[in-house]
Amino acid sequence: MRINRIFLRAQPVGRRISWADLIVIAGLIAVIFGLIELSRIAPHVISAPKISTDPRDLPLYAVFSTTRMFLAYILSLIFTFVYGSLAASSKQRERVLLPILDILQSVPILAYLPMVVMALTAILPLGIAKEFSAVLLIFTSQAWNMTFSWYQSLTTTPRELKEASSIFQLSPWMRFTTLSFPFSAIGLIWNSVMSWAGGWFALMAAEMFHTANRQFELPGLGSYIQQAANDSNYRAIFWGIATLVVVIVLLDQCMWRPLLAWADKFRLDMVSSEMPASSWVYDAFSTASVIRRFRRKVVRPAARAFDQKMRSMFPPRLEFHQELKPIHHNRPIQVILIVAMSFLLFASFRFMANVSFHDWGLIALGLLATTFRVFLALTISVAWTIPVGYAIASDSKISKYLQPLTQLAASIPATALYPLFLVGLLRVRGGLEIAAMLLMLSGTQWYVLFNVIAGARAIPQDLKYTAQLMGLSGWEKWKTFILPALFPFIATGAITAAGGAWNASIFAEYTQFGGGKYSTAYGIGAIVSGSQNASNYPLLMASTLTMVLAVIIINRLVWKRIYATAEERFRLE
Repeated sequence: MRINRIFLRAQPVGRRISWADLIVIAGLIAVIFGLIELSRIAPHVISAPKISTDPRDLPLYAVFSTTRMFLAYILSLIFTFVYGSLAASSKQRERVLLPILDILQSVPILAYLPMVVMALTAILPLGIAKEFSAVLLIFTSQAWNMTFSWYQSLTTTPRELKEASSIFQLSPWMRFTTLSFPFSAIGLIWNSVMSWAGGWFALMAAEMFHTANRQFELPGLGSYIQQAANDSNYRAIFWGIATLVVVIVLLDQCMWRPLLAWADKFRLDMVSSEMPASSWVYDAFSTASVIRRFRRKVVRPAARAFDQKMRSMFPPRLEFHQELKPIHHNRPIQVILIVAMSFLLFASFRFMANVSFHDWGLIALGLLATTFRVFLALTISVAWTIPVGYAIASDSKISKYLQPLTQLAASIPATALYPLFLVGLLRVRGGLEIAAMLLMLSGTQWYVLFNVIAGARAIPQDLKYTAQLMGLSGWEKWKTFILPALFPFIATGAITAAGGAWNASIFAEYTQFGGGKYSTAYGIGAIVSGSQNASNYPLLMASTLTMVLAVIIINRLVWKRIYATAEERFRLE
């Protein structure tokens, strides 16, 4: 009976277009209009000195790119904690914020990159605008999956832990430090690793792009590799990718592995784990006397002072649990919203009046083709990442070899290797379609894999012992224990992977290499890229809005229902 009630509750949510969706569409149309108007008055040339392909410049370029990545990651963390907390704390806010988040993570970065950059150059000094736009565009490839992970952790926190925090009247800050962050730490850090991989993926586009009459360049690893690819300089491509690999390995050893080892203490275990995460850097910092003295004299007093300051800023408040009341929509607000929507739709239709019926037909066919590619890439990703991710998290021998390899493979942007794929595959019949699928697969699989690893690492060890005592094995063990425990993490990985596939479609279906342009026969990503490259803003707006509408429908019919199921049926309690 309980399962039936859950499905009766979840199904209507996914079958109708709500006021939240109308607000999202209206806001997006208004933003696009504003960006287009600002981009028209932007400078025609917004470029740095020509990007050098001399390997001696790579260390400095690596510093530039890594600094942009760090700044974007800090912005992503702030956005994650604020936005995810707001969405998880209120059903009313959730109905508006989640669709917006799903659209933002699904609309490809290259669909709005030129307009954002040119709009910023129209209102900010050129130097500040270039750096800020690069950081902002890297942020768009890092923030969404972290926010979904944080939201998923907040909504699946065991009820008894939430009730205990309410009984003890913990302040918002104390609840964050003692409940919300510890419970979500493992998933958040694994998604942070994936966010950095997504940041490297977007780096080439964020540091260099060209339209019909404008060019944008910033010195960095992304622009170095792209310039080398445009020049067909394979030696420079090799050195650029080699430098990127060195940076990724250093970050993995000095930042992500220590963080994963530190987060292992937040596991919900009644017994100790059989294979705790380890890091030689973390062990060295934990045992070094100089570091211990620094922590005791500097870090801990500063942390206590900061904690006291935050407690005073966010004091405890009495909470009374009440039944949720039905939402009564305010009629005047509805009327205003309908009028605003009508005006924006009329303006957008007038703006897109130059889009021919033939182009609309190509947009429809392109949407179907790209949707099929997204579905196929997601299906392949889920099929192999669930068993492999669980094996990496559960078997110490497999983890020892595969975990660093997967982190390295995920962090190397496929956009950097894509020109090399094209060289070999363009000679094969259907080679561009194969290359496009490979690139879209690289934009999806790692999101699912890292979330599965995080979910498997978060399973309490005592539950694993219980499954062994019950004699569960084979498919019975997967059906009754492993898949239910992993389901919330698979849901988060799948929705962010779908967004990654839509993002990758822009680069996969239309690319420039060696002075030539290559495009798949059909694909909405190819239409978006081609129209922005030709500064055809009506076609760009038409194809982008079509993609957004498709994402909204998929969100309401699929992802909303999956999240409702994860929250109600597969909560760890």
